[in-house]
Amino acid sequence: MSHSVNSVLTQIRSLQTQLAPIQPATDAPRSNAIEGLVTGQPVQEVPSFTETLRGALQGVNDQQVKSGALARAFELGEPGADLAAVMVAAQQSQVAFRATVEVRNRLVQAYQDVMNMPL
Repeated sequence: MSHSVNSVLTQIRSLQTQLAPIQPATDAPRSNAIEGLVTGQPVQEVPSFTETLRGALQGVNDQQVKSGALARAFELGEPGADLAAVMVAAQQSQVAFRATVEVRNRLVQAYQDVMNMPL
């Protein structure tokens, strides 16, 4: 199960890096807003954790919809819908969903750990 969680986390990180352009290394780290003011270029937004998580959940949902559509096409006997493709899509969506649940469980556990910390 931890392999699938790591896989989902890797996908989240790769989506985040695809959305965020690579910033050139400078002597002093600056935020995007400050760099935009200095260079006169428009400020580029770095996706938030919420946006990244929403994108990952949308990907899992898309896999489940695709799996359901393939299963329905196979059940209706449509040409081109073979059993192997249906089974692979079903397994992929199942693994993605299980990984999503595991990530959710870990996030809830981390939240509970932070809330139980003594002040």
